[in-house]
Amino acid sequence: MPAFHYTAIDKTGQVARGVMDAASEAEVIAHLQRLGQVPMRAGPATRRAPVLDLLNRELGRKALSKGELTEVTRELAVMLAAGQDLDRALRFLCEIAPNGRVRGVLEQLRDRVRDGSALASAMQAQPGSFPRLYVGLVRAGEAGGTLAETLDRMATLLERQRSLAATVRSAMIYPSLLTVVALGSIALLLTTVLPQFVPLFEQNGVALPGPTRLLIGSGDAISNYGLYGLAALAALVLAARELLRRPGPRLLADRFVLRLPVLGALAREVEAARFSRTLGTLIVNGVPLIAALGVVREALGNRAAAAAVDEAALSAKGGAGLARPLAERGVFPLRTIYLLRLGEETAQLGPMALRAAEIHEEKTRIGVQRLISILVPAITIVMGAAVAFIVASLLLAMLSLNQLVT
Repeated sequence: MPAFHYTAIDKTGQVARGVMDAASEAEVIAHLQRLGQVPMRAGPATRRAPVLDLLNRELGRKALSKGELTEVTRELAVMLAAGQDLDRALRFLCEIAPNGRVRGVLEQLRDRVRDGSALASAMQAQPGSFPRLYVGLVRAGEAGGTLAETLDRMATLLERQRSLAATVRSAMIYPSLLTVVALGSIALLLTTVLPQFVPLFEQNGVALPGPTRLLIGSGDAISNYGLYGLAALAALVLAARELLRRPGPRLLADRFVLRLPVLGALAREVEAARFSRTLGTLIVNGVPLIAALGVVREALGNRAAAAAVDEAALSAKGGAGLARPLAERGVFPLRTIYLLRLGEETAQLGPMALRAAEIHEEKTRIGVQRLISILVPAITIVMGAAVAFIVASLLLAMLSLNQLVT
């Protein structure tokens, strides 16, 4: 039976660690709960090489990654909800930190708190690890005496954002690999297989068909200038990235993306999910609407959507509401506008925004699945057609050779 390391809070509020033989992590957690302990972490008992921790501390990034921030937030919320004071909860997080970099960030945070700083102020001193949205929610939670609940909602927000991003990234892995394999196979045929037949045609003085001459020329171009072409493509990509960092070109590009037939609809669903999830979380935690919109725009990845939020914030300052100016820009789906309008009319804007987020996140998952179901067969068909064209061109040349012999 495999062994699992576990970390939990016992009945006295102390941190308990140990190793337990069990069939799965779920069995370890269930056993700890039966003992009256609060499970914090359970995982396979593996030995960590000290050199890895050293390299991670010295060569790694100084700030927390999004995944690490999510885990820290969830564990801190559990500790505070279990009745632990903030200093003990931060000490516990330092003790169970997975690597030296995370431990260093948390130790700095704990030192500032112990020196008298509020948690939000201590986090604000590390903007690379704790974004503005995060710090604002923590400050609101401290002011309202609901820090544990606020951190729990923040952890949920981060988990949903990470899940949404992971869904899109994971779904694009297979089509990307398939595209690379298809292009590599075609390049191999043009640069390695096809040239083997060229001497045969030249020795017999065969007048090659047009498609065959085209393929031979393409293979020669790839062999002679392929590396230069890749270098030019890389330079073009870098130049495009630099250009898109400027506000004007980035805004035009983002507007163009939203207008694309299939990708545009998916991009609108993604932005609507980010907008409504962040807005709902802020409002539920007591952040005023205008301040919330100022934070929400920073969470959006599309400049056109951020511009629409800016105009909505100006309209909301004048008392015109939020849904109408967003509808006029036409950036977000109609479902988002309808649910926001309903939330304004019933004074339930926060809960309705969170409900809209759940719908858009599900629509995004479905949209990604549909996109993949279209991309994979399309790439396969294009690759098959290209290979068939190469083979057909060779056959035409071979038939010309046979006619010359006869």
